[in-house]
Amino acid sequence: MNFSIEEILLSSGLFFGMLLLFEVGRRFGIARRAHDPEGVDKGSGSVEAAIFGLLGLLLAFTFSGAASRFEDRRHLISEEANAIGTAYLRIDMLPADTQPEIRQLFARYLKTRTNIYHDVDNIEVTKARISDTATIQSQIWSKAISASRRPDAAPQAAILLLPALNAMVDITTTRAVALQNHPPCVIFFLLVALSLTSALLAGYVMCSTAVRSWFYMLLFTTTMSVTLLIIIDLEYPRFGLIQIDDADQVIAELGKLIR
Repeated sequence: MNFSIEEILLSSGLFFGMLLLFEVGRRFGIARRAHDPEGVDKGSGSVEAAIFGLLGLLLAFTFSGAASRFEDRRHLISEEANAIGTAYLRIDMLPADTQPEIRQLFARYLKTRTNIYHDVDNIEVTKARISDTATIQSQIWSKAISASRRPDAAPQAAILLLPALNAMVDITTTRAVALQNHPPCVIFFLLVALSLTSALLAGYVMCSTAVRSWFYMLLFTTTMSVTLLIIIDLEYPRFGLIQIDDADQVIAELGKLIR
């Protein structure tokens, strides 16, 4: 199943689940008020404050963390583009007859890195692209070492080129780790549980009104559902509705330099 559909179903499930618990809480409050009109509101304020406070804190924590990780992933794409561009320019320090083959490898490498995280739903294709990346990296590295050791290479070739190639290789691992860096699943379960509990408590408090306040019910449930949807999208920018693919254009534009 498509990830976007899954997260929409989750958000919709939370929406209708909260509406249901609003009604359950309201009916429970009405039933208690009928038996104990004076005690229905006693002692509930502190519990409501604690639950809603914890919900607000968790929302702030998860949303802020997701937004921060989203921006970090965007910055890593720019860093990789810079690393590839720097390494490519330093090929000029190698002997002229060795440069065309290495430049051709760079062109293949750039194409692979541009497309590596496209169609991530297809696990086999993604694994194949990651394997191709490692293979080309190894080829570039071995040929660069051999070329930099030749007597006709620039004196500083190895000192300047090899660290640049190393940075180009390292950033691929950093990006792969960053893409898998998410909060524990228990955080999302707790967020959903607190949202449902808050709806139950809000419905209980609304038992004093004779008519349901659909405006506030829909406002609260819609806000929580959309917020959860956005948080998940930010955490998984290669799968959801909020995409990070546009940032890959920075690497693709290196094609003007690397041909």
